[in-house]
Amino acid sequence: MHPREQTIFALSSGRPPSAIAMVRVSGPQARAALTSLVGRLPTPRMATRVLLRDTNQRPIDDAVVLWFPGPASATGEDVAEFHVHGGRAVLAALFAALSAFENVRAAEPGEFTRRAFENGKLDLTEAEALDDLIHADTDRQRRLALRQMKGLLGDRARDWRAQIIEASALIEAGIDFSDEGDVPRELIEPALEKIKALHGEIEEVLAAQGRSERLREGLVVAIAGPPNVGKSTLMNQLARREVAIVSPHAGTTRDVIEIQLDLDGYPVTVIDTAGIRETDDPVEQEGVRRARARAEEADLVLWMIDAQHEDGLSEGRAPAWCVRNKIDLDVSAGASGQLADAAGKAGSRIEFRISASQGDGVQELITALVAFAQNLFGAAEDGLIGRVRQRKLLQETSVMLHRSISAINRGEELAAEELRGAAVALGRLLGRVDVEDVLDVIFREFCIGK
Repeated sequence: MHPREQTIFALSSGRPPSAIAMVRVSGPQARAALTSLVGRLPTPRMATRVLLRDTNQRPIDDAVVLWFPGPASATGEDVAEFHVHGGRAVLAALFAALSAFENVRAAEPGEFTRRAFENGKLDLTEAEALDDLIHADTDRQRRLALRQMKGLLGDRARDWRAQIIEASALIEAGIDFSDEGDVPRELIEPALEKIKALHGEIEEVLAAQGRSERLREGLVVAIAGPPNVGKSTLMNQLARREVAIVSPHAGTTRDVIEIQLDLDGYPVTVIDTAGIRETDDPVEQEGVRRARARAEEADLVLWMIDAQHEDGLSEGRAPAWCVRNKIDLDVSAGASGQLADAAGKAGSRIEFRISASQGDGVQELITALVAFAQNLFGAAEDGLIGRVRQRKLLQETSVMLHRSISAINRGEELAAEELRGAAVALGRLLGRVDVEDVLDVIFREFCIGK
């Protein structure tokens, strides 16, 4: 039997032990399994309290069950849900009972969502958004994923594809009536106007500079600088817990340490790097190499120094802020906070004075990080594009629409062919055309039970 014809089950709630656990079953055997374990088929879409029994009539648990006959279910197949007590022994007994049925097996990661996609319950952009919603760490990521899951991009793509097909039909009708004088031009002109309007609309969406994709990935901030200037102490201040070793000895941090922060809804990864200095220690040399590499990849570098070190801040790919630490030990350092004018610029750079150990000036630094994230992401949560795959297919669509406009004067057949290519690209975006090669990649990223 093909795997798609088998019935699958999985724990679709949190890791046990828990107060309540939800086990979902989907497929042609869901009805038989539910009837056997309950003793009867419950009323569809109505929560029913029952005593579950295995095939030997031994009690499993006092539970609540739900029955969703297909196609009116989440996956489009027959679906049963078992809401049981979340103990490991209860779940083990229920899984054993389900596995005893023929052609019933444990689900693979993302298999429930994949079946929903294959049964037309959601398109590929909505499936990707569901995965993003599950993995959302901040409120802004959640809002973006929820909008995408409600069809923010999918609905627009379907409308674009329908308009492309309409324009293509007009052009091909013009080809068919090419021997009837003025008829072709009367058909081609409105088609050309439609194509131009579509091309401009898609170009506007692409001009958003990938901010939605960036919001999904988050902002990366690297704390770099010489050894023993307080990088790990600042890291712990930002995390509000001890994630990095704080020591007066140089070279304590030998590797790259990362934490995930939620700053005003923006996802921020902060990296504590090894102190950058010349050293003969091969382990520390590797730490310095990694520190330099991560700083180069970051969106922003916080270059930390104290009174014992020169500035040493150099221009790199990423913008860098100078952070002067240990002002509580340096009487000449002055007040904490941001140096220079209200914009925080000392000449052409931004500079802060803080005491990472005492917390002085740290809040001003955090406020500046939030402002940097706001400027970087902009109105990202209102964007249409959530993934690189989506952007690439929209770029393909835009290129083909542009080529069809250019080709119209060289021959309607050429323009019609480019329009067919644009429609196929949007079909691949929605997952309705030639996407078998990407489905495994997308759905294996899902958690089991979704």
